[in-house]
Amino acid sequence: MRKALVEALGTFFLVLVIGLTVVAPGAGSLAPLAIGAILTAMVYAGGPVSGAHYNPAVTLAVWLGGKCGAKALAPYISAQAAGSVLAALLVGFLKGGTVGVAMQPAVLPAFLVELVFTFALAYVVLQVATTKQSAGNSYFGLAIGVTVMAAAYAGGGISGGAFNPAVALGITLMGLVAPGSLWIFFTANFAGGALAALVFRLTNPDAGAG
Repeated sequence: MRKALVEALGTFFLVLVIGLTVVAPGAGSLAPLAIGAILTAMVYAGGPVSGAHYNPAVTLAVWLGGKCGAKALAPYISAQAAGSVLAALLVGFLKGGTVGVAMQPAVLPAFLVELVFTFALAYVVLQVATTKQSAGNSYFGLAIGVTVMAAAYAGGGISGGAFNPAVALGITLMGLVAPGSLWIFFTANFAGGALAALVFRLTNPDAGAG
């Protein structure tokens, strides 16, 4: 229960900052900095309790990578989705519910961007936060946060920059992305997480449940 609560809180603040910095009047080109910063802080805060996934694709990757049990999947993903929905509702209240025209990204470019950068994020999480070699390091939160920041700058204009099914749900509820595009995020994000787990297994052959 406490792990699920941490996952809900971390996802809530991530999606809240995304909404408040992207929905007009937002932070413009500084939005990815704020998003990376809050994710870094939340990862450091929640890492010792839940592992600080805040992302269903990361949870899938960590499970497939042999670093958490299957029993964590449903509670974590449910908590992440709940945190995202609550954040989207709060953003709608604080911003007055006005967003503008929802983005409808081109399918193939959006899919590829979401796939590639979700892979990068999940791979970084697995390497810096789950291996014996990286145990006890002080940089894991920063590595994860700057990965999302870089991804948002690089791919945000192409796909909307979710790299996270829970974030995709939140930005869709906020009206930033058209509901008809939600499948792109879900398929690309989960595929990116699964691919990251595969590469992690190949580069860490002794990976086991941790």
